[in-house]
Amino acid sequence: MRVARFYEPGDVRLEDMPEPEVGPGQVKIRVRACSTCGTDVKIFNYGHQHIDPPRVMGHEIAGEVVDVGAGVSGWAAGDRVQVIAAVPCGKCEECLRGRMTICPNQTSVGYHYEGGFAEFLVVPEQVLAVDGLNRIPDGVGYDEASVAEPLACVLNGQELAGVGHGDTVVVVGAGPIGCLHVRLARARGATQVFLVELNRSRLDLSAAVVSPDAAICGAEVDAVDEVLKLTNGRGVDVVITAAASGKAQEDALLMVARGGRISFFGGLPKDKPTITLDSNLVHYRELTIVGANGSSPAHNKKALELIASGSVPVADLITHRLPLEGVLDAFGIVARGEAIKVTIEP
Repeated sequence: MRVARFYEPGDVRLEDMPEPEVGPGQVKIRVRACSTCGTDVKIFNYGHQHIDPPRVMGHEIAGEVVDVGAGVSGWAAGDRVQVIAAVPCGKCEECLRGRMTICPNQTSVGYHYEGGFAEFLVVPEQVLAVDGLNRIPDGVGYDEASVAEPLACVLNGQELAGVGHGDTVVVVGAGPIGCLHVRLARARGATQVFLVELNRSRLDLSAAVVSPDAAICGAEVDAVDEVLKLTNGRGVDVVITAAASGKAQEDALLMVARGGRISFFGGLPKDKPTITLDSNLVHYRELTIVGANGSSPAHNKKALELIASGSVPVADLITHRLPLEGVLDAFGIVARGEAIKVTIEP
């Protein structure tokens, strides 16, 4: 079968490898869609500490069951499924407390296990053990189902930040994650959602699809000033930094209203992980700052439900659909910000 396999930074090869055989406790699927994300580009450029190459990449996966291993029940050939990416152990103290997103023993599909940029994938028993193989609802395409994984991460972030009815929200970063944040915030009852982005072309591309209440180009205006003008000086209830930017996190403290919440959704570069934070703003304005790390199996199930119900449409966010042979082109499209979402269809 054809796969896209990472060997070292800058070296991802399209090549043939033997089709995998299903083992006990496993499910084999025919991959129908595997969406790309910025993390794939980072892996291509820099590698990843949890990848022991060679490794088939790809972690936003949907497909069709073709075989079931011994001891597996509830699944049969022809079932349409979505696969979680982050795999909690299900046994540690955090998992037992229901906090699977911060499992210290977490493994990941496409990192510790072979990924979805391949014609076939064996879903490891570790995924099935935590109920991480999800049935795709009727009416949801494989391409849409592959976007359930990033939507699940967005859902986790907004739950932690308490986004809800009547909130005003700023989303910083107009990539696919930012677009999903805009749509989910609306689905959760936000009254106004503003989108901030430095890159004008990316902002225009995304704003044309998700229609935020205001699209603010941070390279052309002072984003903090614009947000304060739009809210009559009050600031917003929630700021979500969906960008790997320390300045975005610092600006969030200046955009948020008293009693507001800030989600540090996007992680910072490993070589520059610190920011300057005015602790007195947090103290006197009673602000809440929360992190967000991936998603749980339950978040993935809920994300599929949100897509199926139409609460969070995702089909129009997929601006490019390419065959497996085009995966390296997909990385370039993502890196250049020419797409919202690029889906590979092996």
